[in-house]
Amino acid sequence: MSPLANPLADLLARRIAANGPITVADYMAEALGHPVHGYYRSRDPLGAAGDFTTAPEISQMFGELIGLWAAVIWQQMGSPDPVRLVELGPGRGTLMADFLRAARMVPGFKQAIRLHLVETSQPLRDRQKQALEAFGVPVAWHDDVASVPDGPMILVANEFFDALPIRQLQRLPDGWHERLVDLDEAGTGFRFVVSPGRSSGAALLDPGVRDNAPAGAIAEICPAGFAIAAAIGARLKQQGGAALLIDYGTARSAPGDSFQALKAHKFHDPLADPGAADLTAHVDFQALARAAVEAGAVAHGPVGQGAFLTALGIVARAETLRQSGARDVDTALRRLIDDQEMGSLFKLLALTGPTLAGSLPGPLPGFEG
Repeated sequence: MSPLANPLADLLARRIAANGPITVADYMAEALGHPVHGYYRSRDPLGAAGDFTTAPEISQMFGELIGLWAAVIWQQMGSPDPVRLVELGPGRGTLMADFLRAARMVPGFKQAIRLHLVETSQPLRDRQKQALEAFGVPVAWHDDVASVPDGPMILVANEFFDALPIRQLQRLPDGWHERLVDLDEAGTGFRFVVSPGRSSGAALLDPGVRDNAPAGAIAEICPAGFAIAAAIGARLKQQGGAALLIDYGTARSAPGDSFQALKAHKFHDPLADPGAADLTAHVDFQALARAAVEAGAVAHGPVGQGAFLTALGIVARAETLRQSGARDVDTALRRLIDDQEMGSLFKLLALTGPTLAGSLPGPLPGFEG
């Protein structure tokens, strides 16, 4: 790939040539969020014509069950009216449309909802407006969760944290060094290099990873994710409510290189065509939970998506849909809960304020460490 293959590659190549290698986080942030050329700024990436498909796009059952879970949480909160319903990265609005349809089954819940969507993509905002306008729920859009008005909150984030920029560190004989993105020797593409000096990012690593990873190991940290989890935790402590974080990743912090790209539903070189492919990394649920707990929240889980949806009744819901004549129900059910599909890799972590520290709907054990 030539740095001139697309405008963003050219901009990054010029930046590196002038100032030296950039962090993986900087590369990822520009590739996904550049105001003109960023992947999420300029397209709808979902569905068969896009680059990936999320659980809400697979079946209505996913959003419906999340909506019913949230309705029970709302009742456990004392049924506040209004309640801030927040979704981070709402995609096409599919999850929220299914959520709101299920919310009608719980008296008073839909009427109490004030919906707040955190979304930076204008094309996706347009799709969300179309998907949700029939439900009669007040909707506001935000660039950042910090601008959501005060009040009791229920927050949902499905495949949001995996797209936040990560830093990568590599353990060398003298300690942890930053992994960087540089121009290759010919100046016609990008490559990974390692910083000459040790990285201050080692302080953010889980102690077990920092002290015990073998030489040559790569470890990842997501400062943006830690900050958002901490902000959510602090708000839940102060104002009450709950958050449900759904993503793919690891239950416990561990070394590993999970930085990857998807293009047209296939794996792609993450250093090729910046801005033209989706970049993601596995979520470290232990690190997110720790950040929220340190800010005052209570963490529950994580638990596999298959176990969670099964406990909420997805098998019975699938049977109802099957009897009503819905198509491809069995295929969708398998994709959502089977361990060979999304059932184990995808996990759910719940965060609550201290007043909701008791039992939650679904198999969400207490967080340990």
